[in-house]
Amino acid sequence: MANFEYIALDARGEETTGSISASDEADAINQLRKSGLYPTQVVAAGKGGVSGTAKRRAKKGQKSRKKARASSGGRVKSKILMIFTRQLATLVDAGLPLLRGLSVLGKQEKNRTMAGAINHLADSVSGGATFSESLGQHPKVFDKLYVNMVKAGELGGVLELVLQRLAEYQEKAQKLKNRIVAAMVYPVLVLVIAVGILVFLMAVIVPRFERIFAEMLGDKPLPKITQVVINISRWIQDQWLILLIVGAVLYAIWKVVSMTAGGRAVIDRWKLYMPVFGPVQLKSAIARFTRTLGTLVTSGVPILQALNITRDTAGNVVVANAIDKVHEAVREGESVVAPLEASKIFPPMVISMVDVGEETGQLPDMLLKIADVYDDEVDNAVDAMTSMIEPIMIVFLAGVVGTIVIALFMPMITIITEMNNQG
Repeated sequence: MANFEYIALDARGEETTGSISASDEADAINQLRKSGLYPTQVVAAGKGGVSGTAKRRAKKGQKSRKKARASSGGRVKSKILMIFTRQLATLVDAGLPLLRGLSVLGKQEKNRTMAGAINHLADSVSGGATFSESLGQHPKVFDKLYVNMVKAGELGGVLELVLQRLAEYQEKAQKLKNRIVAAMVYPVLVLVIAVGILVFLMAVIVPRFERIFAEMLGDKPLPKITQVVINISRWIQDQWLILLIVGAVLYAIWKVVSMTAGGRAVIDRWKLYMPVFGPVQLKSAIARFTRTLGTLVTSGVPILQALNITRDTAGNVVVANAIDKVHEAVREGESVVAPLEASKIFPPMVISMVDVGEETGQLPDMLLKIADVYDDEVDNAVDAMTSMIEPIMIVFLAGVVGTIVIALFMPMITIITEMNNQG
């Protein structure tokens, strides 16, 4: 028997050092594994063994990993996850071992939460866990879709291909999200500016003109439109606290209702069918559903499991309920088409393409084609919505501000006329 010094990882991924008696290096490794340790370095004592420097490095690494794990408990932005996936897919596709790729990305990652997750992934993989098992330990960073696709890639021996598909999926999903956000930001920003201008006019400008009118015109009656504007201004000045409270109460009611199953369903259905914004929401929901399901099935995830994941990541209760009915139909051996058609939210073109894909045995490819088509449809819908909202908002602002300006200048004309007559 000989003594061997080792550096190993325990079940929590923490690095530890020590010595063990064994017949040879392989026996030492087996003993360490049986005791729940995952050796990263095993050498004979006195023959270039684990030196003091290595032990200090192990302790330093242990502290850094603890710090990293402490910062890996939160969520990360989808853009950061997308960049990580693309970089990892590129490294693995170039022939770099997965563990080496994770180590490289962990060192260069600037986001603390993501860096902590990557470092923990590297520790877990080096300790003998599979990549998908390691991803599953960070549900806030890597969702079910991510974990199951990687698991399917590991089982099929095509991890690099699945990572490429996952990176493409995230990039297209991020592009779609950016388009939707950009479309929503414009009208919201214009509305906020409009409200700000109106509040400023009513709370600051109109009261000053009211004092001028009182000094210059005395008890003479003001035009009706001017009196209406002044009355609204007085009401806003007197009731501004009530307005804030009512706004806060309405927002609280909205949040409470949206947290209930029935309320969420009503709100999500309204989102799909509301004027102007509805077409964008519906087309983006269809693109998300078809791309998620198509990517999962193409990567080797079983159809029933893929439907469950797609339902959980649908982002809309109405679409999720439709997917749930599809899941029940497929589980009973029935067609995908019937429940999609019964939901009445999927257009005939989508149903026809799914039907053809199912009949020809090319459903995953057909789903991805539908997603590509609806990505373009979302772009067109966003452009149409923006071109429609812009003139509506301009006309609205011009009408409101113009009304206030006219209301304020009508008495000024009377004042100027009287001053000219006196002169």
